Amino acid sequence: MEMTRSLKERGVRLTRQRQVLLNLIDQSGQHLDAETLYLRARETDPKLNRVTVYRTLKMLKESGLVDELDLLHKDGDQHYYETRMKREHAHVICLRCGKVEEYFGEPLARLRKEVEETFGFEILLVRTEIGGYCSHCQALRAEEMEQAKSA
Repeated sequence: MEMTRSLKERGVRLTRQRQVLLNLIDQSGQHLDAETLYLRARETDPKLNRVTVYRTLKMLKESGLVDELDLLHKDGDQHYYETRMKREHAHVICLRCGKVEEYFGEPLARLRKEVEETFGFEILLVRTEIGGYCSHCQALRAEEMEQAKSA
């Protein structure tokens, strides 16, 4: 696992609790908040406590291995976590149902290059979030509009 190797290179001891969290973040395929990570981690290690989860997330974030995302604050001020080992991508968030998709398209790389060249800017971090309505929620909204017209 690339994250495990990165931690070891930084001199961070890989405890059982840290390994459980890393596995959850890396392999879940979802954007999980701290509380969900805590609850899922306890399924694997019932001795794990909430403080350890929050400290570990903070350490992983400070080490540059995990990104903390707000995802357009779709659930209030909630933050979500994902590994930074993924290639650059945009988060596409449905503002109605909260579904999150990841977009890994060439236009993102072109935009990055254009910004660097235009401003002579050295980009260290890119976060792109796109909010709108998924096809399912668009259909629901259209249905609601029709019902509102006939009411």
